[in-house]
Amino acid sequence: MPSVFSKLCVTACVALIHVAAQAQPAYPTQPVHLITAFAAGSASDIVARMIAEKLQGELGQPVIVDNKPGASGQIGTDYVARAQPDGYTIMLATNTTHSSNPYLFKQLRYDPIKDFTPLVQVCNFPFVLAVGKDVPANSVAELLDYGKKQRGKLNYAYGNSTGQIAAASFDKITDLGAIAVPYKSSPQAMTDIIGGRATFMFADLASAAGHIKSGSLRALAVSTEGRSSLAPDLPSVSEALGTPGFDLAAWVGIFGPANLPEAIATRLGDALYDIVSSDEIQKKLTNMGAEPTPARAADFGPFVVRQLDVWGGKVKEAGIEAQ
Repeated sequence: MPSVFSKLCVTACVALIHVAAQAQPAYPTQPVHLITAFAAGSASDIVARMIAEKLQGELGQPVIVDNKPGASGQIGTDYVARAQPDGYTIMLATNTTHSSNPYLFKQLRYDPIKDFTPLVQVCNFPFVLAVGKDVPANSVAELLDYGKKQRGKLNYAYGNSTGQIAAASFDKITDLGAIAVPYKSSPQAMTDIIGGRATFMFADLASAAGHIKSGSLRALAVSTEGRSSLAPDLPSVSEALGTPGFDLAAWVGIFGPANLPEAIATRLGDALYDIVSSDEIQKKLTNMGAEPTPARAADFGPFVVRQLDVWGGKVKEAGIEAQ
């Protein structure tokens, strides 16, 4: 039989644990950093800032967007993979960082599945085949005619894996023989397209829309299998070439580091889902050239796993060798 003293000790310990639990501050108690692996002005940066503004209202703490571009998104992604799983460092990621990079690079410092906690899926981005205003092409057919006359002189720019894979696939299908030119991020690639230092690129509609509207970029086709409701006047690449199967669009979602405590992951996931599924944010996403695809972590996690196979196949079809 336990002594009265033993019972008192147990009771005291339970009371202390209860007090300690009550004293533990509720998450969050400090600013949250939302990392994007691409440069300011990119589509992911625009979406990150849109969400951050709403998230700080949900959490009651500042949400700071940090751009960490470079190496096709590897720098920012690796940073988050190595961050403390305390809910104060999360990232807005894309198919570039989590679906394509494992096939485009022989070595990655992060694992797209094991090193992250899925929180919410946000949207998809259709891409457009675009040329600068000085390229004498108003259609895909005219670009191909121009390419035949300039054989060996054309090049294509890209600042993310979707742009790289789409352009490499297009070049392979059409046998243009264009030279690939990598950039740190899409805005830099667009700058050189506009300036006439590169011939064409596949750019996300969200970040290219302003340049297309101003006339400094000319959109020739969309990268989705059929026409996009976001740019109904543009043919798809498949339609323009008469070749089915060209279907490339980028996905966007938010992750935390691996081993994020369940309570924090739930707090963040619920807040983020409320934001990205709201009418206001969905309208803003559509207006900027994105297709809203809100999904909770339970659905987003398996989606990310499936996308590894999807994009691995696309890299292989495009004939891109890992660097």
